[in-house]
Amino acid sequence: MSSINKQIVRREVEELINQGDYGLFDELIGDGYVAYDPTEPEPLRGRDAYRESLDTFRNAFPDLHVRIDEQIAEGDKVATRWTMTGRHDGDLFGIPATGRQVEVTGISIERLVDGTIVEDHMELDTLGLMRQLGAVPNEAAP
Repeated sequence: MSSINKQIVRREVEELINQGDYGLFDELIGDGYVAYDPTEPEPLRGRDAYRESLDTFRNAFPDLHVRIDEQIAEGDKVATRWTMTGRHDGDLFGIPATGRQVEVTGISIERLVDGTIVEDHMELDTLGLMRQLGAVPNEAAP
């Protein structure tokens, strides 16, 4: 089961996120989906919330690409260490396009039920992203 769950999460990353195949939402994302994402003020609830969040990032980074660096699966959970890259060519959280190439690392722990992703706990280097976009100074505090 763990290897099947890893394949499902890999499809989410490669086909849904990277290729933008939104037709996979119903197949890969389960009813009652909830995601805990540090870039969002509240948990994302449901496929539509996930779709809107993905739209935000795909609009800000039209060449968005997530690389799976490592995956570990046990039981109904899959942990994925990943790296996101893209050029900031659109608004992101009120930050206008900078044209800067960014690279951000993160980890997602997703829970699956009946072959669909129903829960995601994500951590990503939000501070690093903001620094790369020039929204936060790179200098160390005194």
